[in-house]
Amino acid sequence: MLISIWIIQGICMLVDEFYFHHKRGLGKWESWGHPIDSFLFLSCFLYAYFFSYSKENEMFFWILSILSCLIITKDEFIHAKQSSAPENYLHAFLFILHPLALLVLYRFWSLENSFFILIQILIITFFMLYQILYWNFLRKNPYAISN
Repeated sequence: MLISIWIIQGICMLVDEFYFHHKRGLGKWESWGHPIDSFLFLSCFLYAYFFSYSKENEMFFWILSILSCLIITKDEFIHAKQSSAPENYLHAFLFILHPLALLVLYRFWSLENSFFILIQILIITFFMLYQILYWNFLRKNPYAISN
């Protein structure tokens, strides 16, 4: 049941990336900003994977999680100008899912279930590398936006 949050978030991320972002393009700010979002999200998973759950380790996990939740809002001034209403609605839904996904991570961490955490690490790492490579190096016209 808990995994469903990650699955729903993943599906929404794929729609956002491969439908909305590919449709309108990303400017330089988003092309580098989205991998930063992914990196901070990934850092929460890496911390949970490499550090045993304990009350002492909890504080740093929550700091990383809060930073991750805050950093994803940094693009909203751009989205207000460049994104369609459906894309903005999807972002709002993703803002709800993001902390829930981190709560699921916390639960798996506290249960010492590293298998699902490792799978997420691999998925998030792959997605982050795709974001960096495609939007900044492989795309025909990097930073071109078509509204």
